[in-house]
Amino acid sequence: MAQPHAELDLEIAADLKLPADLASRPVPAQSAAVDGPALLKAAQLPTRRDRRWHVELAPLTRMEAWKVPEIKAGDMLALLGFTFTGEKGDAVLRAEYLFFAGKTYGLRSSPA
Repeated sequence: MAQPHAELDLEIAADLKLPADLASRPVPAQSAAVDGPALLKAAQLPTRRDRRWHVELAPLTRMEAWKVPEIKAGDMLALLGFTFTGEKGDAVLRAEYLFFAGKTYGLRSSPA
């Protein structure tokens, strides 16, 4: 049985840019093998220009393991994730990293 996931709808800023320091941000260790630095270096903005994206964060148990604070309407956050191949279909992002409240959370697996 699938676990319930934390999800949110995100409104994208019209002047969306990758942060200049993205490739050098530290990433936390996870229980799964993830090359976080390589993912950060390869990051690029989506080519489609949807203003609203549906974001799949992680199962609630994993969010609790990372001790992610509650995300409320109006909070500022940043995400690194993946869309559907070729950005086809709905504007959906599967989050790999969440940058929120001064911390980075690796959402692919549990903390190491």
